[in-house]
Amino acid sequence: MTAVGERVWTELWVSLASLLRSYTAAHGLNGSRQATVELGEERIVVRLGERWLRLERSGAEIDCRREDGAGWRMQFSEDGRIGSETGAWMEMDMRAESWARELMG
Repeated sequence: MTAVGERVWTELWVSLASLLRSYTAAHGLNGSRQATVELGEERIVVRLGERWLRLERSGAEIDCRREDGAGWRMQFSEDGRIGSETGAWMEMDMRAESWARELMG
């Protein structure tokens, strides 16, 4: 992978963490719940009590895992979308909002 390519994935990764912080905060406004979002170079962990979502990145690839053992793989596109194994692509902000809603619900 080129240095430029890795910078793109890193910037998208940081943006994804920021979106997760924003959306979990928005979903927690009507209650006393607040999720934590931990960001590392290759891992994002979002926690709310016993519930969590862990994302691990290698280049454009993202391995996802939930507290119940469910796991799946996704990937970034260069234009900022996130695709699933089924080939369904979603804008990164919509994917982050969906994960936040599931976690905070």
